[in-house]
Amino acid sequence: MAVTSFFLILAQSNNPHNRFCFIRPEKQHTAQFPLQYVKGIGPRRAEELAAVGLHTVRDLLWYFPYDYLDRRRIIKIRDLNKYLGKGEHVTVIGEVYRFEKRRAYRSDKTFFTLTVKDESGFLTCVWFQGIKWVEKAFETGELLSLSSVPSLDRLGRVQFVHPVFDRLKGGLEEDEPDWGSLFNTGAIIPKYSSTAELTDVGLDSRGFRRILRTTLRDFRPHIIETLPPDILSRHRLIPLIEAFDNIHFPKSEALLDAARKRLKFEELFFLQLMLAMRRRVIREDVRGIAFNISSPLARKLADSLPFELTKAQRRVLKEIAADMESPKPMNRLLQGDVGSGKTVVALMTMLVAVDNGYQVAFMAPTEVLAEQHYRTLTAFLKDMPVNVRLFVGGQRKNLRVEVLEDIRRGTAQIIVGTHALIQEGVEFARLGLVVIDEQHRFGVLQRATLREKGIHPDTLVMTATPIPRTLAMTLYGDLDISTIDEMPLDREPIKTAIRLEKQKEKVYTFVREEVKRGKQAYIVFPLIEESEKIDLKAATAEYERLRSKVFPNVRLALLHGRMKSDEKDRIMLAFKNREIDILVATTVIEVGIDVPNATIMIVENAERFGLAQLHQLRGRVGRGADQSYCILIADYAWFDRHRKKMPEYEVESEKQKVRVRLETMVTTTDGFQIAEVDLKLRGPGEFFGTRQSGIPGLRIASLVEDSALLVAARQEAFELAKLDPELRRPEHQAMRQEFEALFKEVLKLGLVG
Repeated sequence: MAVTSFFLILAQSNNPHNRFCFIRPEKQHTAQFPLQYVKGIGPRRAEELAAVGLHTVRDLLWYFPYDYLDRRRIIKIRDLNKYLGKGEHVTVIGEVYRFEKRRAYRSDKTFFTLTVKDESGFLTCVWFQGIKWVEKAFETGELLSLSSVPSLDRLGRVQFVHPVFDRLKGGLEEDEPDWGSLFNTGAIIPKYSSTAELTDVGLDSRGFRRILRTTLRDFRPHIIETLPPDILSRHRLIPLIEAFDNIHFPKSEALLDAARKRLKFEELFFLQLMLAMRRRVIREDVRGIAFNISSPLARKLADSLPFELTKAQRRVLKEIAADMESPKPMNRLLQGDVGSGKTVVALMTMLVAVDNGYQVAFMAPTEVLAEQHYRTLTAFLKDMPVNVRLFVGGQRKNLRVEVLEDIRRGTAQIIVGTHALIQEGVEFARLGLVVIDEQHRFGVLQRATLREKGIHPDTLVMTATPIPRTLAMTLYGDLDISTIDEMPLDREPIKTAIRLEKQKEKVYTFVREEVKRGKQAYIVFPLIEESEKIDLKAATAEYERLRSKVFPNVRLALLHGRMKSDEKDRIMLAFKNREIDILVATTVIEVGIDVPNATIMIVENAERFGLAQLHQLRGRVGRGADQSYCILIADYAWFDRHRKKMPEYEVESEKQKVRVRLETMVTTTDGFQIAEVDLKLRGPGEFFGTRQSGIPGLRIASLVEDSALLVAARQEAFELAKLDPELRRPEHQAMRQEFEALFKEVLKLGLVG
């Protein structure tokens, strides 16, 4: 059976009792067993669990604690003062002495106190919330374990505030003998995230512990190992059931670490296995176009360039040429920093396709960028017999009809456009190459739709956002990656500086001097109009102030994303032709404008921009031979003005992240180094829009912290895909079923890269 057939079977398999089920036939796979039928859950709780994405037993088992309480440190009440100020949770065992609801001093508010005693003294515990429940929860004389961070009350006495407690004999949990024992009180206790709705149905952290203990007990015989013994042995991984036991109810730190390692490997392995399968489909089961790479047009372009290609550009062109010459469809990612010369490489690739009689679709995420690419390509090809057409949503109807007919007839050879290219009614005569720029801005289905306009065309996706290696291995594990890691020799490194609001006059003076020397500048703002949520200067209002008061004798223009296409085009062309000295803009200029004479980039309210965005903006200057500058104007006081809207720890955390972002911009212009810092600051989910990528989110593994484990899991997954590409061996049936449970929706995308 071909690999493609395997994908289709898995994608279409909806029967919970299908023949690939890896547990005993009388039971359903945990990925299909509904939670409402699990003991202790029922329909009402199942409904609330579904609201947070938990539908099956497998979902629940993979709902991991966000933290743990170490209740093994059981101490005497008299020793609590030794732990004051350390922020550590400690546990005491005490007998209930008394409890009462009290009214706060000089207030109508009430609180609840519980006093417990051991042989060394008395301890008061206080609740300010949930009083209706706790006032009925205790009985005098019962034995409790209580865990909290010790603090002092207003009279200087040690107290516990809102402690977590367990009954050690009698009371509410007699039907759970494991919890009603001293042994488990002195344990590592999991803490689970919850919501107000889940808490209302008894599923707070404590409630999750109950249902997970029941689920692990009842479904234990039906949780079958998914990884083969040789992989477990090579990487010293504990069995899956032991991993679930010790991630939810760890018996020691060592076993908790072992459980984390096993589950991280599992998650990364199946992710890489999906990418390996996808790559095999593209490379081995699909016949593409074998291009003749001897292209007179590409040679003519290379000879006409006013500069030498860098070694990195030549290396990448060889990699692309080898792909195009092969009868297998190319599926390659071209990454390079801003200004590294990706467009020239892409254009030479397009000319190979044109020389072979094929059309090229070049898709960009915005009309501004599509129009910029169109101008760039037509300028490069002005002396060549190549018909380049622009197709975007904002065109006049008559022009759109003309371009559509040109595409259908095949007389349009290179078609530059936005997502308008994937609309119904766009019919290519002979599409042979798809080029996608800033591809992370497109969803998987959008990219698939464009590829389906041809018959297995070659695909080249480009990004100017450098991708850390671990993220590239996950997002693009099914693509070949080419990297332009060298800048043109004539480029001076851009000098970057941070300036505060109070230093802006000096910045403006510097801009005036540069403009007198014939240079141009950008001033970028994050917004176009006033927002009630964030107190930032509006670009429109600030433009008027700059034009009338700060730079009255300088030619200024305003550019923002809500302008009509032809108006944006007119302003950008005027700026490029030096008819405008200072372009005041929103982040619409983050990508796409190439003006070699612009040497200054000023970013207002730089603290409000992400690191990758700042790097992209800086890349708009430094595109000529002259020294360029990027000035980041920061307003750290913004956080203080909004302190009331955030918890204190969030304010300080955000301040620290801003400092790291801005200081990184000053210390390096290396996009790959910047990308690594950005990944650490934001995490992979936000870093690159992974939710669009067709890649499920990671529940326990980290692309930042677990890079070594990722490499090992990738190696095993890709090796397995070679040995048993259809997962037909008996020892791989459990793996096959898990694979289906995880990636059924992803597999429906078939050949999408």
